[in-house]
Amino acid sequence: MPKPEIHSQASVSLEAKLGAGVSVGAFAVIGPHVSLGDGCIVHSHAVINGPSKFGANNIFHSFSAVGGDPQDLTFHGERTELVVGEGNTFRECVTVSRGTKKGGAVTKIGNDNLFMAYTHIGHDTVIGSHNIFANAATLAGHVTIEDHVTVGALSPVHQFCRVGRYAYIGACTVITQDVPPFSRVVTERETKSFGINSIGLERKGFSEERRQTLQRAFRLLLRSKLNTSQALARIREQFAASADVIELVQFIETAERGIVK
Repeated sequence: MPKPEIHSQASVSLEAKLGAGVSVGAFAVIGPHVSLGDGCIVHSHAVINGPSKFGANNIFHSFSAVGGDPQDLTFHGERTELVVGEGNTFRECVTVSRGTKKGGAVTKIGNDNLFMAYTHIGHDTVIGSHNIFANAATLAGHVTIEDHVTVGALSPVHQFCRVGRYAYIGACTVITQDVPPFSRVVTERETKSFGINSIGLERKGFSEERRQTLQRAFRLLLRSKLNTSQALARIREQFAASADVIELVQFIETAERGIVK
């Protein structure tokens, strides 16, 4: 069995247990009472604290902080744990907290989950397997995530909420109640366009004439009673001499996901 490979500039506690083939990069820190299963990879600058136990083939990217003290004012140094299965990936700046005594003293994570950059997993959370947490997904304490769930970027889940199997939470959606299995949940989109970026364009050297021409084109696009195709035809007709307007029209005509209006 291959021995662990530990960079000379890594800090690994003598009380840590490393399985066969574990790799630890430069400036990584592995604290006491940490157990890493076979084949785990700890990239440079990652920090793993305990008590925590990890199965095989977990990957910890740079600046992830896994197994830290719970962010709970009632925590006063009691022994609590983090228990993680196999094949999970913790990307850059992910944070995972151990449990608290009042919450059962353990945070649990299953197998084959992807935690994208800046994801936070709060204390006493229970996570199943095969889930995807997009960038900056945030789980408060005592959350339950079942299997095959997607939590979109920048989406917070309130404490004690449950998310059922195969649910999909769209980006920037605030979850304050349980999400049923098999469902799709997303915050209503209210994003609107209010015309040209007048101050920004002026600062970038656009003349008053260029700005006014663009503003008139946007007025046709946004405030007329024409649909988008009709508005574009009218804009082409009226402002064909403006390279800025032609760029605008071509951009809209090639949009595959529609445009913000």
